[in-house]
Amino acid sequence: MTKPIPPQDPAGLTRYIEAEYHAKHRTQLPELADLSEKVETVHAGRADVPAGLAELLHRMIGELEVHMKKEELILFPAIRNAAPGLDAPIAAMRADHDDHEAEVEQVRQLTNGLTLPEGACRSWTRLYAGVGEFLDDLAAHIRLENDVLFPQFETHGADHV
Repeated sequence: MTKPIPPQDPAGLTRYIEAEYHAKHRTQLPELADLSEKVETVHAGRADVPAGLAELLHRMIGELEVHMKKEELILFPAIRNAAPGLDAPIAAMRADHDDHEAEVEQVRQLTNGLTLPEGACRSWTRLYAGVGEFLDDLAAHIRLENDVLFPQFETHGADHV
C-alpha cells in the first residue's frame, strides 16, 4: 500500500506527520522491543543474536516519545499559528533527529545491517522485517521535517544544511 502524498501547506503537513508517523512509531516500537526481547532470550548465546537491541529500542521509545510530544505540544501548534521565532525549537528538533540517526546506526550494527542468520526463526524474521519498516518510516519522517517543513520557518538562512 502506498502512503498518501503529504499536504503542501504547513498546518496540513504537521497533522499528516502526526497521523502518518507519530502514531505509527508509537505502535511499532513497543511491539518491536517485545519481539526483540523474545528473540534475544530464545537465541541467547548465539554469536549473531542482536544482543542489546531490545534495550536500545526501549530507549528509543522514550526518546522518540519526548521528541514527538515537543513537536505536538509546542512546535507544531506554533507552526500552525505561523508564530515567529521558531529557529531555536527547530534547531532542537534537528539535534534530536541527529541523535535518532545515531541510534539507527546502532540498530544497523546490532543487526548486521538487518541480515538474518541462516535458518532464522519466524520471530527473528518478523523482527528484522519490522525493524526495517520502522527505520524506513523514521528516515522518511525525519526527511519530511528537515527538508520540507522546517526550512519554511527558519529565518537564519541555509547554515543548517
